[in-house]
Amino acid sequence: MFDNKDRTEINELGEFGLIAHLTEAVEITEPSTIKGIGDDAAVLDFSNKKTLISTDLLLEGIHFDLRYVPLKHLGYKAVQVNLSDIYAMNGKASQITFSIGLSSKFPLEAVEEIYEGALIACKKYNVDLIGGDTSASAQGLVISVTSIGYAEADKIAYRSGAKEGDLLCISGDLGGAYVGLQLLEREKQIFLENPQIQPDLEGKDYIVERQLKPEARKDVVELFETYSIQPHAMIDVSDGLASEILHICNASKVGCKLYEDKIPIDPMTYDTAREFGLDPTVCALNGGEDYELLFTVPQEQYDKVKNQLDITIIGYITEEAAGCEMISKSGNVHPIKAQGWNAFKAGK
Repeated sequence: MFDNKDRTEINELGEFGLIAHLTEAVEITEPSTIKGIGDDAAVLDFSNKKTLISTDLLLEGIHFDLRYVPLKHLGYKAVQVNLSDIYAMNGKASQITFSIGLSSKFPLEAVEEIYEGALIACKKYNVDLIGGDTSASAQGLVISVTSIGYAEADKIAYRSGAKEGDLLCISGDLGGAYVGLQLLEREKQIFLENPQIQPDLEGKDYIVERQLKPEARKDVVELFETYSIQPHAMIDVSDGLASEILHICNASKVGCKLYEDKIPIDPMTYDTAREFGLDPTVCALNGGEDYELLFTVPQEQYDKVKNQLDITIIGYITEEAAGCEMISKSGNVHPIKAQGWNAFKAGK
C-alpha cells in the first residue's frame, strides 16, 4: 500500500495529534454551524426547521474491498452515501461527523487520503465536517459517518406518504453500481491468479465510477424546490429498486404497478450485464448502491415531472390489496420481491 520509506506511523502523532493534523484543512461555511471541531460537542442552530439525522457504518471486508477501492474514493463515498439519506427525506444536508477506526497496517498517509476524499465531498456538497472520532481497530478499517440536515416540516418526504394513484418515479438510471462491482470483482480474481496482468477496465468508466464514486442526488432535491414538486414519499436506492419500492409500499400501506420497460438502465450497464450473463433488469431491481431517489408524486404533478430529463415515471401506486407487481416487457405480471444486498449475509 505504502512503501516503508513513505510511511508515517500513526503512533508517532498519538490520537490528539492525529485529530489536529487531519482537521487542519477543515473549513466552516454552513450558517447553521455555530461551533464545529474543537469542543466536546458541536453547536448547531436550525432556527424553526426540523432537524434530520442519519448514520452509516462501513466495514472493511463487508462494505468495501481495499484491493480495488482507492482510499480517497472510499472517503468520498462514505460521505456521499450518508448525505443521500438526508436528500431522501427532501432535506438539505448541512453537517457531518466522520469517525474512523484503523489497524496498525495503515500509516498516516493512508488516513490522509481517506480524509482528503471526505473533505472533497464536503466541499462539493457544501456541508461542514464538525466532529468525529479516531480509534485503533483490531478488525481492519471501520468508517462511521453521521449526517445532519434540515427541512421545513411540511416539505419532509417520509416513506409512509405514498397515496393510491401517485406516480412512481426514479432519478437517473439503475444497475450501474452493481454491474461495476461485478467488473471490479472479476478483475480482482484475474489479478490474484496472475499479478502480472493489469486490470482491464477500458471503456467502462461510467459503471466503475457508479460503484467507486457515487453521487448523492442533491440536484434532484433542488429541482423539486425550483419546480414546486412535493414528493408524497421518497427513499434512496441503496439496496435495489425492488427493496425500496417495498419499503415505501409497506410503510404507506399501498400497492404498486411497476413497468419493466420503463426502468432506466444505461446502455453500458445493459451491455456489460449481458457480457456477464446477467439480466439487466435483475441488476436494477436487486443490485443496489445506485443512490438514486425513488419517489411518488400526485398525478396532478405529471406535467412538472414528465419533461425532467433525469426523472423517469416507472409506474403508479395502487390500493394495498392489489399487491406490488411488475409488468414485464412481454406483458406478464410478477410479484415484486426484495432480493437486494444484505450485509449480514454478505458477512458470512
